[in-house]
Amino acid sequence: MKITALLVLKCNPDGSDPVVLATAMDVSHFGYFQRSSVKEFILFVARTVGKRTPPGQRQSVQHEEYKVHSYNRNGLCVMGFMDDHYPVRSSFSLLNQVLDEYQKNFGESWRTAQADNMQPWPYLNEALNKYQDPAEADKLLKIQRELDETKIILHKTIDSVLARGEKLDSLVEKSSDLSAASQT
Repeated sequence: MKITALLVLKCNPDGSDPVVLATAMDVSHFGYFQRSSVKEFILFVARTVGKRTPPGQRQSVQHEEYKVHSYNRNGLCVMGFMDDHYPVRSSFSLLNQVLDEYQKNFGESWRTAQADNMQPWPYLNEALNKYQDPAEADKLLKIQRELDETKIILHKTIDSVLARGEKLDSLVEKSSDLSAASQT
């Protein structure tokens, strides 16, 4: 499971290209000579999907082994480029957190943006690294994973108790055989 990029965009209601407000990309798993092309492709896809995501809507677009998740909250749009194995629920939970944090840090200043702002936003880079594990983004997934681990441990414990019980039964039988033999 891998997150390749997170972007925050201002989607214009008039249908013009969205304005990029913040980006964080990790293209290290691509070849060195492919990286600049991949970054350009990510920006192109982000603008295209952002333009086509209606306000208040979420959508996912699949391309080969990657998914682009988009959430437009009243013109402020966030995109996540993940591989196909990253859970959708965790993806949208992460996108919600990024939007909340962006509005907390920058307020309504994004509404006046007219051109791309390629300045790095440290929170976005931290989120890109931190949420590579989907359980960090989705607390329910984290709880479910812990419950599954506990269930496995309980099954092993019950199996070992049952095995011990069978051994005790065979020992009781042997002792009763011995006591019957000693009585005769």
